[in-house]
Amino acid sequence: MMQDDLTHDNFDFRGFSKENRHETELIRDEEERSSKKPAKAGKAGKNKAGKNAKDAGRERKAEKAGKAEKKAAASAKPQGKRPLLFTPMQLRGLTVRNRVWLPPMDMYSAYARDGKPTPFHYQHYVSRALGGFGLIIAEATAVCPEGRISPKDVGLWEDSQIEAWRWIVQGVRDAGAAMAVQLNHAGRKGSTGCFGVGHDGASVPVEEGGWQTVAPSSNAYGAYAAPRELSVDEIHAIVGQFAAAAGRAVAAGFQAVEIHAAHGYLISQFLDPLINERTDEYGGDLNGRMRFLVEIVDAVRATIPQDMPLLVRISATDWAAGGWDLGQTIAASRVLKDHGVDLVDVSTGGIVPDVTIPVKPNYQVPFAAQVRAQAGVPTTAVGLITKPKQAEKILRAEQADAIEIGRAALRDPAWPMRAAHKLGLAPADLPYPDQYVRGAY
Repeated sequence: MMQDDLTHDNFDFRGFSKENRHETELIRDEEERSSKKPAKAGKAGKNKAGKNAKDAGRERKAEKAGKAEKKAAASAKPQGKRPLLFTPMQLRGLTVRNRVWLPPMDMYSAYARDGKPTPFHYQHYVSRALGGFGLIIAEATAVCPEGRISPKDVGLWEDSQIEAWRWIVQGVRDAGAAMAVQLNHAGRKGSTGCFGVGHDGASVPVEEGGWQTVAPSSNAYGAYAAPRELSVDEIHAIVGQFAAAAGRAVAAGFQAVEIHAAHGYLISQFLDPLINERTDEYGGDLNGRMRFLVEIVDAVRATIPQDMPLLVRISATDWAAGGWDLGQTIAASRVLKDHGVDLVDVSTGGIVPDVTIPVKPNYQVPFAAQVRAQAGVPTTAVGLITKPKQAEKILRAEQADAIEIGRAALRDPAWPMRAAHKLGLAPADLPYPDQYVRGAY
């Protein structure tokens, strides 16, 4: 294949298929055998006894080495059960190889501002898949152009974006991980700045590529530009946009869909009583404020295959008096479970500006534990979980069903491999790519 022929369709990140690899190994072995010079007849008898002695010595040495390796492997294995962090997890028809997951983290790298992921995204996500993560959840992916957080967000609002995602999803799956997509509408937190755009921490002006934002009510987030209140017809249209984006996610090969109802974006704006000031069926009590989310869940669940998992990410509290809190999160999670949601991805904050958040290791874990226990739905834990034993302890205490490693994964794409070593797993028990076995812990 000529270099110019490499495209998304025929590029294989491994360099060759398993079949070709086997064939290559056979050819290499045959070449090595044929390259060895035959022993001269005159020296055959003389060398035979010496050769036998050397062979016996080598066998004894190999036997000792084998025993030493077995002893070392036995001491490396954890006493008792296999670490929960490295046990498979079943969600409907999807088996995730372990419980170390990559959470959605915005990369702001759709450079053409067309919502299409780039080779950077391939490198970013496939590297973490090769590094041993079980489930890769792609960053907030807009269901419509005005649903982006920034002008450089990725999206699935039109069919032309499907192919841009397909080779990334396939690369992740080829590396042994599963891949989900997080569908989002930013609402009043849209049209904001990022690197390469400017206006960091502020709204991007319309004349510089920004847009008029929308929300359940016309109140603004901090110093951001004020949004326009959505009409009921527009709300219905957005529900349809989530469903259409989910259909495109299926076409792109994603194996699960996550709905982003956290961090102050549109769905959580509807949920929060401090933000949602509506007096119609989409406001008022918890049932009214939750209606938008439930309608989206129903529309997405009806669009994706029955055996495909559906996840929802939710902020368990906005850390503000009188606002969204754990009790409402648990009540909502029970409803979501009844409507076909398979897991709640528990986070906090991002809804109300200028609040005090007690950030420290495990600070969000109790929320995941309470949702799991009281709503009877699997959860993930995330937030300053950086150490393998810390993650394992959370699972052992049944506070969550999977652990999301965020910023630590940006520093170390192979965090799961290092974690497995720290927890006593031998390299043979892990999905090391063939090319990386020599560098195993």
